[in-house]
Amino acid sequence: MKGKVYLVGAGPGDYKLITLKGMDCIKEADVIVYDRLVNKNLLKNTKEGCEFIYVGKKSSNHTKTQDEINEIIAEIANKGKVVTRLKGGDPYVFGRGGEEGEYLKQRGIDFEVIPGITSAIGGLCYAGIPITHRDYASSFHVITGHLKDENSELDWESLCKLRGTLVFLMGIANLYKICTNLIERGKDKNTPVALINWATTPNQKVVEGTLENIYKRAIDEKIESPTLIVVGEVVNLRRELNFFENKPLFGKNIVVTRPRAQSSELVERIMNLGGNPIEFPTIKIEEIRPNEALDKEIENINEYSYIIFTSENGVKVFFDRLLELGFDGRRLGNLKVVAIGPATSKALRDRGIIADIIPKRFVGEAIVEELQEILSKEDKILIPRASEAREYLVKKLRKICSVVECKTYETIKGEVDKEEILEFLNEDKIDYITFTSSSTVKNFFEIIGVEKQDRLKDAKLISIGPITSKAIESFGLKVYKEASEYTINGVIKAITEN
Repeated sequence: MKGKVYLVGAGPGDYKLITLKGMDCIKEADVIVYDRLVNKNLLKNTKEGCEFIYVGKKSSNHTKTQDEINEIIAEIANKGKVVTRLKGGDPYVFGRGGEEGEYLKQRGIDFEVIPGITSAIGGLCYAGIPITHRDYASSFHVITGHLKDENSELDWESLCKLRGTLVFLMGIANLYKICTNLIERGKDKNTPVALINWATTPNQKVVEGTLENIYKRAIDEKIESPTLIVVGEVVNLRRELNFFENKPLFGKNIVVTRPRAQSSELVERIMNLGGNPIEFPTIKIEEIRPNEALDKEIENINEYSYIIFTSENGVKVFFDRLLELGFDGRRLGNLKVVAIGPATSKALRDRGIIADIIPKRFVGEAIVEELQEILSKEDKILIPRASEAREYLVKKLRKICSVVECKTYETIKGEVDKEEILEFLNEDKIDYITFTSSSTVKNFFEIIGVEKQDRLKDAKLISIGPITSKAIESFGLKVYKEASEYTINGVIKAITEN
């Protein structure tokens, strides 16, 4: 079987700027060969068993040379594998995709090129700078700021005669040279200039100035690679068109401690609001297998009058096993179904079940308040839930009727690299830490070390509800805000509302 190589443009930074076809190539790949500027969120979309090879290149500091990269992708393809070569921006806009394509063609290796959004356009857009505008620039010119031969020179005379927008890629190290040459060849020293660092990401930083003073401002602001250099009157439109940096969470670093399998909604909401979610899943959900107790209760489900679900995980484990045993939702036809909160209710709806009772408050106390008025001693309740769940619900309901608690899963400590979090904490770069259960709190401190909790003094701790808040306070820490609605939506509101 012959292999194939896809040369894919991953876009300028925001991973959602990948094309549909580019995403298809990521999902198909046996091996991903990726660059430094590729958003790692894209790597979450690969199939199981996909291999990752990092060949990141920073100016004058290459993990792999271009020749080595060419050899790597060709060698893998020759083994019959599908290789997706992920490149920042567009493969053919100073991405050396043409060289890689030539190399593959000369060796008879099948390849395809998938265009991407170049930072020269997308990066400017996120900085509030349109690359063209009828009143300011009717053309644009994308120029490398780093020539292959360092002794060569750009045609500065011709560049200065152009009336369109000039965009220099990979040129921050030569910023002084670029500005000096443009002024000396006739460009007005007051021509607006913008430097866009880490374009389209939550770390985006834009520095404005003129050809005369932008170099000093770059030094003062410590601007480094990767940075776009924009020269032209369109820079002045940034004041009106800067949408990205005006998002409510722009530039905020927010730690998400939920299990990775459940964190997607919170992570997406944070990114959509301009924030930088730092995934640090302190807990992992592990289904109890084999589980003879659960199998028995499913077989005898007709003996029950109520079933109570207290989490999305409880719903998933129960219904997955229900199907495995050859049953479906009709098995619950004679029961009243109770759900804590909208997330659990939605998980049930996704399985074709509409909860009969959803308390207004999303805690065990609210379920007891709802049921104690309608239960009788003849009722029998099944509660499939986590092994370490609070005793309150079962203890209170057993005073009224028969209750069977079936432990279906357990929350264990997540497998995470604590060094990234500690580095952020050491540099006071964490703005918020979100906790969505008492387990996420307990495991967070077990992982980073209780002795390091003093480093949280400047971070704002967000709790999903009162039980989680008590867990935070048990470590001697203060809850910055508790969600008024015990949901992910409530957590987001707690962060964004003053």
